[in-house]
Amino acid sequence: MRSVRARAAIGATLVVAVALVAAGLAVLLVLRDNLIDQADLQAEVAAREVAGQLALDTAYEDLDLDDEEDHPVQVTDEEGRVVFVSKGLQAVSGTRSPGVSPVPSASVGAAPSPGDDDDDDDDDDDDRRPGRGEVSSDDPDFSDGTATVNGKHADYRFAAVEATTPAGLTLTVHAGAPLAAEQEAVGTVRGAMLTGLPLLLAVVAAVTWLVTRRALRPVEGIRREMAAITASEDLARRVPEPGSRDEIAALARTTNETLTVLEASVERQRRFVADASHELRSPIASLRTQLEVAEAHPELLDLPGAVADTVRLQVLAADLLLLARLDAGEKPGAARVEVGALVREEVSQRAGDRVPVTVEVPEGGAFEVDGSRGQLARVVGNLLDNAQRHTEGRVAVSVAADGSGVRVEVRDDGAGVPEDERERIFERFVRLDDARSRDDGGAGLGLAIARDVATRHGGTLTVHRAPEGGAAFRLWLPRAA
Repeated sequence: MRSVRARAAIGATLVVAVALVAAGLAVLLVLRDNLIDQADLQAEVAAREVAGQLALDTAYEDLDLDDEEDHPVQVTDEEGRVVFVSKGLQAVSGTRSPGVSPVPSASVGAAPSPGDDDDDDDDDDDDRRPGRGEVSSDDPDFSDGTATVNGKHADYRFAAVEATTPAGLTLTVHAGAPLAAEQEAVGTVRGAMLTGLPLLLAVVAAVTWLVTRRALRPVEGIRREMAAITASEDLARRVPEPGSRDEIAALARTTNETLTVLEASVERQRRFVADASHELRSPIASLRTQLEVAEAHPELLDLPGAVADTVRLQVLAADLLLLARLDAGEKPGAARVEVGALVREEVSQRAGDRVPVTVEVPEGGAFEVDGSRGQLARVVGNLLDNAQRHTEGRVAVSVAADGSGVRVEVRDDGAGVPEDERERIFERFVRLDDARSRDDGGAGLGLAIARDVATRHGGTLTVHRAPEGGAAFRLWLPRAA
């Protein structure tokens, strides 16, 4: 079953059905027990009333009985023989004896035989029987049975009470109370439950279906819109957000946020591909032109220019490859890097720079960070390249402790970076001086690569105004643990 609405409706219906059946059974049991207790009380009252008359030596024919149809009475002696039955009792079951015809026995009021006292003293059951002229105070024995009174057969609840006549004859009185009221009440309640339970379950199922359908309606809208976005590939579209503050509204907002990030990522990729294609076109076209000229006129071959274009193409390809790896989420290494030594080494390898670089690293300082030595060297190199490109006559790099990290600052005395452009210069393929030649200005990837590497190392890269008047790029990296 694939429908959430159907599963919810069936699940709720089953839970309610189990709960109602359990509750119904409990109600029926409690009702039946209460009605049986009432029947027991009626039977006990009737039995004790007859037993009390027998204990007072009332003759059988003089017994004052209640409604004999509702409370049939059977009296048996010590040997289980029936000595008296109420008028109209034609058959009985569930008592000590099924007989309904009295048999000759010692009559009530007869004088005790000379040996009666001795027999009573020797009988082991004497201490459990009531004394002469008394009714047993113990709880009566109850039993279920049937009786036919005046041709009407019904179920009864019988109570057995013992009584001893003044003559010493112990009799057991069985008096019944009808169970018709109990059976009728239980049957009525059971019938009402059997009739109402399906109707109630149908209502529960219908209500659950409707409520679930209404609750899931926004989900269907989200699904349709996502299907339309997938079919059209238009990431500018958004799913509808319901006005509620429930989980479905949160799902819609999260989906739209995901679409926004995805749209920005795709747009960034498209821009990257377009800019990369544009940047690669110039050195490739220049190199091709030089090779074609050299093929036709070997004496006109500009070998240094061809080498320069090849180097530029190689550097650009390396930059694009590094950016692709960074975008793919490549994590930096976990090597321990001493930033001061890294800066000195990088500067020492740049003997051919047009402006000498001043290095300021405190002696004895420990400036260790965790990360990739190659990537961090690339960051320092890109910052130095940028400074060499814009300086007038001075480039300085310094290393210092900064809170819980290490700060590397590269300064120049050039024109600086306008304040409103200080974030834009870290975008890919961005050049602030569009008039300068591509050969002098680079491809616009160095600062973008530097910031991406710094971010992946848990650091930051920002630009400020240097004391010399130019730009000051500050690289901050967290100190190694």
